[in-house]
Amino acid sequence: MPYVANTQRYANMEYRLCGRSGLRLPLISLGLWHNFGDNSRQDNCQAMLRHAFDHGITHFDLANNYGPPPGSAESQFGRILQQDFLPYRDEMIISTKAGFTMWDGPYGDWGSKKYLVASLNQSLKRLNLDYVDIFYHHRPDPNTPLEETMGALDLIVRQGKALYVGISNYPADLAKDAIDILKQLGTPCLIHQPRYSMLVRDPETELFDVLDDEGVGVIAYSPLAGGILTDRYLQGIPADSRAAGNPSLPPERLTSAVMAKVKKLNDLASSRGQKLSQMALSWLLRHDRVTSLLIGASRISQIDDALGIINNRHFSQAELKVIELILEGDI
Repeated sequence: MPYVANTQRYANMEYRLCGRSGLRLPLISLGLWHNFGDNSRQDNCQAMLRHAFDHGITHFDLANNYGPPPGSAESQFGRILQQDFLPYRDEMIISTKAGFTMWDGPYGDWGSKKYLVASLNQSLKRLNLDYVDIFYHHRPDPNTPLEETMGALDLIVRQGKALYVGISNYPADLAKDAIDILKQLGTPCLIHQPRYSMLVRDPETELFDVLDDEGVGVIAYSPLAGGILTDRYLQGIPADSRAAGNPSLPPERLTSAVMAKVKKLNDLASSRGQKLSQMALSWLLRHDRVTSLLIGASRISQIDDALGIINNRHFSQAELKVIELILEGDI
């Protein structure tokens, strides 16, 4: 049966301007990381994408190496896009990235112009698109001049293969340099995608100040710290959990000190009438410097959990103080 989008899809979602641009992103964006590859059922992927879009999630984030295997998440999304979403393409923000190993040889990794242009060309074929809305450099390259990498992003926009460009995993000093180069080239940096959660607060020290000053938006990835900031591990490590068999969340990250904080945060979330995951997401949006949160999902219920924060994401000063004390290990 052909997909027809919910006519009320924008009614309950909030959208924030991305930096000093005219582009608005939903508070919740959907990342298609390791849950949309060839090992994932297309019917489940299709159901999640439909559900997300029906509830106002307009931004879908990919990368060339998402899968597994690398490239398969883009291919999966491209097939579903053709089946369901072509009438709604102009209502969607589709992003992809390049910067990690994608193919053998000296031209399939990092940040050379050769790699970035070739990778995006491959991504567009897998996605069945003429352009993406946002193209990111996925990580800094220590061996390629930053001018070359940013020049490639500028070229890609001028070729019409991306509307906007961004960076990901750049520390504050390199982010400032990259933003300056793009500004000089006439293609401003739209957005930065850092790892940020209650348990990973590095961006708060310097990076956010740079992005605020330069008018660059922020979309936080891994906002639940790989699932640690959920109720999944409160009673130990389930046999079917990510920590039990996925190297992206090794069990040694679930230390007694970390889990003590998580349990206290869970108690506070319960007092707010929320799940821990919902409070963790709400806390990241406590100020406007974060444009959007990039969640991953393997089932619709996880998307619904994230959507549940929209009407319960504000904190009293007393609650914020308690959270700081918990995170600092003072209580």
